[in-house]
Amino acid sequence: MTSKVEEALGYEQARDELIEVVRRLEAGGTTLEESLALWERGEELAKVCRRWLDGARARLDAALAEEAEAEAAQEGAGAES
Repeated sequence: MTSKVEEALGYEQARDELIEVVRRLEAGGTTLEESLALWERGEELAKVCRRWLDGARARLDAALAEEAEAEAAQEGAGAES
């Protein structure tokens, strides 16, 4: 389940925040509790990014399918002449 804040995040915002989370985790120096909270936030942000990318892929696939159908219809119409 996603929160309203996560739904409002754009891809670039989520990606940039995820990069910052990873940077902080890699730098170390955080308590176990802070590290766990960062990791959990990173997982949430990764899911947001994945949803955006999946949506973009679906839109691209639909556009390509529509284009292929239009080309097939044109070829079919040309063969009937």
